[in-house]
Amino acid sequence: MNGRGGSSTRWALTIVVVVGLAIDAFVHFDLASKFAQVKTSTLSQADLFHVQGAAAIVAALLLLVRPHRYTAGFAFLVAASGIVAVVLYRYVDVGTIGPLPNMYDPYWAPAGKAISAIAELAATVAALMLFLRMSSGARASDAVREQISR
Repeated sequence: MNGRGGSSTRWALTIVVVVGLAIDAFVHFDLASKFAQVKTSTLSQADLFHVQGAAAIVAALLLLVRPHRYTAGFAFLVAASGIVAVVLYRYVDVGTIGPLPNMYDPYWAPAGKAISAIAELAATVAALMLFLRMSSGARASDAVREQISR
């Protein structure tokens, strides 16, 4: 694949990640107030939704401003944490864990929950692909530099 095709693939993956994280952030901020009553003495589910939304915005902006394997890795972690949490708490009643409230919710309603899950899944897969592409590109660049220095 030539450099131009690799670059357009990288940008396409970046757009999928950024859009997925933007949807994730919007839905978490939108739904936070609906889950404010689910809480422990330390944290509410709304607090966690705000943290997830903020992390999604930061990850998306970092990826846009500084596209690098580390920012792709961070975006992957943020998106993956969202999809793992929503699926885990949808199907498993984990209960309260330390300061984390019991967030078990066996329904896909409100509608934003399913939309967020789809966006998080797409962002997770795209961020992983982006991270792997950028990592292999970095290794290839290191190999070229090593050959040149010999």
